[in-house]
This record gives sequence, structure tokens and C-alpha cells, in this order.
Amino acid sequence: MPRVSQDHLDARRRQILDGARSCFARHGYEGATVRRLEEATGLSRGAIFHHFRDKESLFLALAEDDVLRMTEVVAEQGLVQVMRDLLSTPAGSGDSPADWLATRLEVSRRLRTDPEFRARWAERSEPLTIATRERLLRKREAGNLRDDIDIGVLTAFLELVLEGLVSHLAMGLPADDLDPVLDLVEETVRRHRRTT
Repeated sequence: MPRVSQDHLDARRRQILDGARSCFARHGYEGATVRRLEEATGLSRGAIFHHFRDKESLFLALAEDDVLRMTEVVAEQGLVQVMRDLLSTPAGSGDSPADWLATRLEVSRRLRTDPEFRARWAERSEPLTIATRERLLRKREAGNLRDDIDIGVLTAFLELVLEGLVSHLAMGLPADDLDPVLDLVEETVRRHRRTT
């Protein structure tokens, strides 16, 4: 039997994740049955679960992908840029935030109701908090971040704003006028130099 290349395995894994994301977005975690996952990915149950131990592992891999992408943006540009990206992604672009939002809302629901999931999620979401904290520390060291508030408080503030934005978008509320709100969020954490 010929060996399968790593590129092929990676492409298959990506195919599963992309199909599963749309399935979870459309049907929710509970409604994303194995049959629906097979239809969404175009692959058999065996092919799907060759790459992922079970449905929860598949869902966590999707959520972890989101965290990793967000962590990269945070490290380079900050958490507010993640929020701006959510507002500026055009519908129908293939990168529409709708599926990401559905995954994020499902994560929130499961965090409230499933202690085992909460423990598994805590490990996977920590890099985003660490990246946010490290960026804020770098900004403070450069003299660009207010120094009268603890970094932990500023991190929690930005994470709460992100969660609020996610809820706002998930409810389908208008988002065209939120850029000035994000400007205010940035201005709130920025260090203000006194003029004499």
C-alpha cells in the first residue's frame, strides 16, 4: 500500500475542518450528526474519525484554529484588530465571520453547560490571553499604553469587548457604525501624554 504524503493528510484534515465548520454553523453542535458531517465534508465516517478521535475533538480543533488565527493577529496588531477584522470581512468571501461566530457561540454555550468541555477549552484558549497580555506589556514598555491600570484588567477589558462584539454580531444587529466604538476602545487603553 503506498504511503500517503503529509501534504495529502494536511489537505484532508483541512477539508474535514472546512466542511465541519459549515455543518456546526448550520446545525449546531448537537445537530451536527455524523451523517451530516459526512455530507458536509464529502467523506466517510472512517475518514473523518481517522483524523479526529470524536465529534468533540473535531469541534475543539475548529475552535483552536480560530484561537490560533486570532493569536497571530493579536501578536502583530492587537485584539482590537481582531474585532476590526470581524467587522470588515465581506459576506460571501469564503472568510465570512458567520461560521466563525456560530462556532464561537457554540463554544460559549458549551462552556456554560459542560464542565469537561470547559476544562479542555481552557487549555486551548489560553494562547489568546497570553498573546493579548504580551502585546499590552510591549505597548506599555514602549510608553504607548496607560500605566495606571493593571495589565490583567486591561486584558480582561479587551476580552469582554470582543465577547460583546461577538454577541452583537450574532444577534444580527447593525455593525456598520461600530468602527468609532473600536476607536474609543483603543483610545481607552492608550497612554495619554500631558501637554503643558
